[in-house]
Amino acid sequence: MPGTLQTILILLTCAVLAVALFRVLRLPTMLAYFLIGLLLGPHTSGLLPDTEANRELAEFGIVFLMFSIGLEFSLPQLYAMRRTVFGLGGLQVAMTMLLAMGAAITLGADWRAALVIAGALAMSSTAIVSKMLVEKVELNSRHGKLAVGVLLFQDIAVVPLLILIPAIATPDGNLAATLGLSLLKAGVTLWILLVFGKKIISPWFELVARQRSRELFVMNVLMVTLLLSVFTKLAGLSFALGAFIAGMLISETRYRYQVESDIAPFRDILLGLFFVTVGMLLDIHALIAQIGWVLLLLAAFIALKALIITQLTRRFHHETGVAIRTGVMLAQAGEFSFVILAQGAEQHLLSGEILQLTLAASLLSMVVAPFLIEQNGRLASRLSRSYERNRKRSVQDIEQIGHTLREHVIICGYGRSGQYLSRFLAQENIPFIALDIDPARVREAAIAGENVVFGDAGRRVVLQAAGAEHAKALVISYADERPAMKVLHVVQEHYPQLPVIVRTWDDSNMDKFVEAGAAEVVPEVLEGSLMLASHALVLLGVPLSRVVKRIRLFREERYQLFRGFFHGLSDYDLDARDEEQLRLHSVALTAGAYACGKRLIDLWLEGHEVQIKSIRRRNLKPQEPAPDSVLAEGDVLVLQGTPDNLASAERVLLTGKR
Repeated sequence: MPGTLQTILILLTCAVLAVALFRVLRLPTMLAYFLIGLLLGPHTSGLLPDTEANRELAEFGIVFLMFSIGLEFSLPQLYAMRRTVFGLGGLQVAMTMLLAMGAAITLGADWRAALVIAGALAMSSTAIVSKMLVEKVELNSRHGKLAVGVLLFQDIAVVPLLILIPAIATPDGNLAATLGLSLLKAGVTLWILLVFGKKIISPWFELVARQRSRELFVMNVLMVTLLLSVFTKLAGLSFALGAFIAGMLISETRYRYQVESDIAPFRDILLGLFFVTVGMLLDIHALIAQIGWVLLLLAAFIALKALIITQLTRRFHHETGVAIRTGVMLAQAGEFSFVILAQGAEQHLLSGEILQLTLAASLLSMVVAPFLIEQNGRLASRLSRSYERNRKRSVQDIEQIGHTLREHVIICGYGRSGQYLSRFLAQENIPFIALDIDPARVREAAIAGENVVFGDAGRRVVLQAAGAEHAKALVISYADERPAMKVLHVVQEHYPQLPVIVRTWDDSNMDKFVEAGAAEVVPEVLEGSLMLASHALVLLGVPLSRVVKRIRLFREERYQLFRGFFHGLSDYDLDARDEEQLRLHSVALTAGAYACGKRLIDLWLEGHEVQIKSIRRRNLKPQEPAPDSVLAEGDVLVLQGTPDNLASAERVLLTGKR
């Protein structure tokens, strides 16, 4: 058997190679750790010994996983999604556990083992589902929000399960008394930590942060997490519960995101080690011998769980197609399934064939999960004709409005930014159509008479129905980068002539949006800073005209569409430096003007360092200037340049003098 250093080297080498391979194959890296444990574990090569020290070290992976869940635990978020989280999520966990427990007992399992199996099978993979939702840009879709709500309750349900399993494993005494005592200890511990912890944790983190030491800050996070974990363990509960509470307490401080960033490497490495130890539990020989039962259990588990979630989602008045998509997305086992199974094995509630079958089926369900999730839309369309009809009907609803519009604006996303924009457009009598995938928002806005329809702007058929061919502009008001990029790619591929304006949070990804085809990118933080600066300067006594100039100059540097302006009398009090700034100037060709009847290319206005922005003719919309454009009496040319160059260009147009 290799020594400690050789064991660590073997483990690291295999981990690097396996994780790299699984990332190339776009498979969850968790499965790579399972594979390492399976190949190097005691049931195969035996290179990794199944020792108590290794298992205790791996338990810290669970500790930091629960700590991360605690960090993301948000009471406002829970309240906003309470119907989905506690209603749909609670019923899903309860129904899945009841049916799985009944089936396990029927097949001869002890009720304690059946409870562990049921708890494991009730969980789904947060890592796989959230990753797929982000990649498919479906996080804000109806089935995406439902899936996230159910996953959130599953994460919460793990906590009582981790308290319950050690309690039912006690061989002696009254079960009810044991459970009651465990719940009482959990309640008292939670009360002590939450009441006194809140008063201590925030000022303590303030004190540590003031030292401005990254090393000290990280050590402090580790110390607090492990201290609370040990406290709950001494109270007769689990390490994981203390870590969960530590995460909850730190989430209330302003250091939450810094902590999450700092703790991620420890969590991922230790969690990987935990999944290696789970893989070591699998006996490859038993798996091959029982492969028929494993595949049968896998098929039954996925089908039953998808069916339960689908039916429950329909009971919550969601259409069948959305229910099917939600069920398919959550039909696999999850990370916490293995946490529960590992604790069941540690408490000697599970062993032998039952443990091997459950582990193997759970593992395989996660292997096939990405492929099932990828096809969830097609499965819903095939299994629910009404869903496909509804999708076509929603496109038809968009088409009914879109085909009546010309020279309009398409607003993608009808949140606050989209709604403010629509009010400005309405005041200017500019037609628009807004697309949003939030049914509640669309319903409320439609009742109020707003021109809003349900539709995913990332689909070509939806943009076509919204009249993208005849639109004058498209505005993307999403806060997230991925859905905005999705819309940009569709527009560039099918409607390259349509100018797109993108709203983004800050200016970090402006270049990326411009490269993807955006005509302009508007960062919220930048615009907020400009408004803050303008108010501050006015209050400090700076003349309003000078403030307006400063803001305009800054915008000209950042935004292409703001470059140049029409000069007026109110601008003459600006300083001399403004004379070098680009301006816009309109030149009307009167009868007898030199430029009448001549082509633009013959006038050679570029030599005067002036750019022709557009040509306006009577009763016609502005035209793009072309070198062969022939000018006529009554034409209005919009020129851009410095004041001196504009004056010389106007002289050429009207008199021919250079």
